[in-house]
Amino acid sequence: MPLRIVFMGTPDIACPTLQALATSPDLQVVGVIAQPDKPRGRDLKLQPPPVKELALRLGLPVLQPERARNEAFLAQLRELRPDLVAVLAYGQILPQALLDIPPHGCLNVHTSLLPRWRGAAPIQWAILAGDAATGVTIMRMDAGLDTGGILATRATPIAPDDNAQTLHDRLATLGAELLLQTLPRYVSGEIPPLPQPAEGVTHARKLTKDDGRLDWSQPAAVLHRRLRAFTPWPGTFTFLSTQPRPLLLKVWRAEITDRQSPSPTPGTILAADKSGLVVACREGALRLLEVQKEGSRRLPIGEFLAGHPLTELARLG
Repeated sequence: MPLRIVFMGTPDIACPTLQALATSPDLQVVGVIAQPDKPRGRDLKLQPPPVKELALRLGLPVLQPERARNEAFLAQLRELRPDLVAVLAYGQILPQALLDIPPHGCLNVHTSLLPRWRGAAPIQWAILAGDAATGVTIMRMDAGLDTGGILATRATPIAPDDNAQTLHDRLATLGAELLLQTLPRYVSGEIPPLPQPAEGVTHARKLTKDDGRLDWSQPAAVLHRRLRAFTPWPGTFTFLSTQPRPLLLKVWRAEITDRQSPSPTPGTILAADKSGLVVACREGALRLLEVQKEGSRRLPIGEFLAGHPLTELARLG
């Protein structure tokens, strides 16, 4: 008989794993659990999360409890009689009462090489820290935050031009592949969970929009990693000193340049032309290539400067 699976996930990174589980001949997805619909857009209309949309297209039943510890929801989950629960980016810490329901436990697909970058935003923090590689981990869940025993890992290098979106897409595919390869060996008892090492633990806290502000007193290399780590969300931004109030600029693309000035005060604009907006940093400089004014669309720097001419020694901050 096929293994009965319940899948728990919410954002688009979880969709390749749901698709892979649902189309495997050796598995039967008996239910999908996602976070509740949330208001989005200018009219704040309720929108379903990506995992729910995919589940409905696949003809799978969907549950959306407000809290995973709700007793009525746990009763519904028991009625599905899952042999195993698979989880990827569900969005809540699961209670022990839920972890105890499936005979084979709950397996989590985590987008880092545990124990490095436990927590909510491992992709972004790996790029921000300058890690040479990251990957995916299949873990048997316990009641802690990404602390369970490890079943399998797969690494991938972080390329110099990777941002959070490109890495997100690659890890989504790797996670789906690794889970399908791991499941039969785990269920047969061939690969027991191994405790995570006590050394090397780091935490990837949840991001806020304020994390995206560019601090020009940092080196250009650090700011460039922040730009890559926070693209597309929460995005990086700075303020251009203008009257009557500073102008918020979201920065979409930039590159490191070695241009210097005799006394480069961080945030000083060293050059402004169609090749880029060169901004002094504590070490080196950053050339902004694509920006977006608040309330406007993103523009190549040449088009932005055509409407907002700047002189050298203007300031960003």
